[in-house]
Parts: sequence; C-alpha cells; structure tokens
Amino acid sequence: MGSEARSRLVVISALGVVEILAWGSSFYLPAVLAGPIAADTGWPLAWVVGGLSMGLLVAAFASPRVGIAVHRHGGRPVLALAALLLATGHVVLGLAPNLPVFLAGWLLLGLGMGCGLYDPAFATLGRLYGAGARPAITALTLWGGFASTICWPLSAFLVGQVGWRGACLAYAGLHLVVTLPLVLGLIPKAPEPETAKAGGQHADGPLTPRERRAYRLMAGVLVLGGTVMALVSVHLSALLQARGVALAAAVAYGALIGPAQVGARLVEMAGKGRHHPLWTLTAAMVLVALGLAILAAGIPAVAVALVLYGAGNGIYSIARGTVPLALFGAERYPVLVGRLARPSLMAQALAPSLGAVALTHGGPDAAYTLLAALALANVGLACALWGTRPDSAVAPGNE
Repeated sequence: MGSEARSRLVVISALGVVEILAWGSSFYLPAVLAGPIAADTGWPLAWVVGGLSMGLLVAAFASPRVGIAVHRHGGRPVLALAALLLATGHVVLGLAPNLPVFLAGWLLLGLGMGCGLYDPAFATLGRLYGAGARPAITALTLWGGFASTICWPLSAFLVGQVGWRGACLAYAGLHLVVTLPLVLGLIPKAPEPETAKAGGQHADGPLTPRERRAYRLMAGVLVLGGTVMALVSVHLSALLQARGVALAAAVAYGALIGPAQVGARLVEMAGKGRHHPLWTLTAAMVLVALGLAILAAGIPAVAVALVLYGAGNGIYSIARGTVPLALFGAERYPVLVGRLARPSLMAQALAPSLGAVALTHGGPDAAYTLLAALALANVGLACALWGTRPDSAVAPGNE
C-alpha cells in the first residue's frame, strides 16, 4: 500500500469513528434514551422524542451554509465545530432542569448534526480528493453503518450504569476526547478552492439549465428517500404487528436491515467504481420499492422484504454522496451537497408525524400503501436523473 493510500485510509478511518459517534449520539439517541427520560422526568414522551425532529429541522436550515463553509475552508474546522456543538448540546441535555431547556439542548445538537453528519463528511472528502472521492465516500458509509450497532448497546449500558443524564454527559466527553482530537489531528487541511485561486465564484453561482433540472430531481429523490427511511425506522414494528407479527418476531425481522445494509455496501465497494453512480442510485430505489411492495401486498415473505429494503437503503446512502459528485463536479460538490441536505433533513424530521397520521386515520394498509407509492415514485425520479448527465460525465473513481 502506497503512502497516499495509507493517508486516505487514516482519514477515512478517522471520519468513520467521527460519524459513528455523531450519528449514535444524535439521530439514534432517542431510540434508547427517550423511555428512561420520560419515565424519570414525567415529560411527555412525544415531546422527548420530538426533540430529534426539532434538531433535524435546525440541521436542515443550517446545511446550505455548512456546505458553503466546507467549500471555502475545508471540512476540518466544520467537523471540529460539530464536535463542540454536539458536546455542548449533550451537556445541556444532561443538566436540563425542565423540558424547555432539554429542547434547547436539541437545538444545539441540531446545529451539530448539520455540521457533522454524512453530508458535511461527504463534502469534506470531496474537497480533499475531488473527482476521486467516490471510493472514500463508499468506504465512509460502511463505517457509518455501524453507528446504531455500536451506540444503541453503548447507550443502554450507560443508562444502566449512570442514568440517562450520565449517558448524555458521557457522550459529551466522547466528543471532546475522541471526536475533536481525531478531526484536528488526522483530517488534513483542504487545498484552496480552484475558483478562489482564479478569483471566480463558480461554486456559489447560478446553476445551468441541466444542473437545475438535475438538482430538482436529486432533491426529490432525497425528500422521498428520507421520508421512507424515517417512516420505516419509526413505524416498522407497529406496521409488522398490525399484520399479526409478534413483537419479538418484529424486532428480529427489523434486525435484518442492518446486516443487509452493510452487505450491500460491501458489494458496492467490490465494484471499485466501475459503473456510474446513477446505477447505484437506481438499484437502491428498485430494491427499496421491491421490499416495500412485498410488505404492502401482504406476501408472507417479511424477511426477504426487509433484506431487500435494507440492501437498497444501504447503497442509497452511498448514492446520495456519489451521484451529486458525478452530476455537478468536484468544484460545486460541497455547496450543492449542503443545499441538498436541507430538503432531506426536513423530510426526515416531518415524516414520523406523517406516518402517525396515516396509521391513525387510514390504518396499517394506508401506511403500507403510502410507503410503497413513495418508493415507486423514487424509482421514477432516479430513472429521470439519467437524462441529466453531462455529455462528458466520467464516473468519479474511474481513474
């Protein structure tokens, strides 16, 4: 392995640990802590869980500015700020005397999420490696796939040992003693943007007609994809039980999604970027649609359906990072990834409430139909994106 390859491996590994802690201490936190928090404080569970939605909305509104910051200054200062914001947010959660202060902590966590989840990390790799960032982005998603696997048991252990407040303070400490040193010590300073050298403003400038159409279609893919992911994450157990699946079996079925995600990402990595990223996106949307269609139709193949869904969702995480790189180029990439993150995060924030309405007023059949329809519509959007490729498009990573 050459020195450049070793350097990339170090950067990707450092970012991988950063992403595991960022996702595990924010997006995946309420899954374990919400119950103990509500039981200990008497705060309504809906508000405790709603803190995450508030955080996602804050992240959504911050994301375009985060993308611009990564473009201008590189990812290291942005990711370092994310570590500080996440640590501060956890301190506020851990010390919160009442619900308003608790929710204020989630606003800080939201800013940290906007600066530290996948999109800023992808933009960081784009700034460091340009058009050759695709393999690095793919490898990073493999690390990120272990966030819930590692942090759910860690959160449960911390709650058992030091309570939910102690768990929040422990995560604050991890961001200060693990995440922050990794970012400052192992993420290199990004080179100066080419447009800055030339005195231009291309990355921040208006889109061409082709780019505008690609941007709108990609935004649609991310909105529908984020909606589906959030709906399944929050409501899968209830949907399966509504079809007569016992709780223990529903949990076991849900556990198939994680390994399927990682397995599909390994298959994508084995391809070594020989195909255009739009193939990855199209395959992801088809797999998700097939899995959800099987569930919606009531076919007795729940395990197969969830493996298909998990595999599609796994490579969708890769495609959301690599497709914009191929469609817009490395120079525009950090700015446009930041812009595209906004609708995706908003969808993830609002989708659980949409699913609750569908379940309450339409029942499980309406919720299943909604999921399948959204997934099928995303197949159409992914196919439409093929018409927006630049004539000279070369898949990033095909060096």
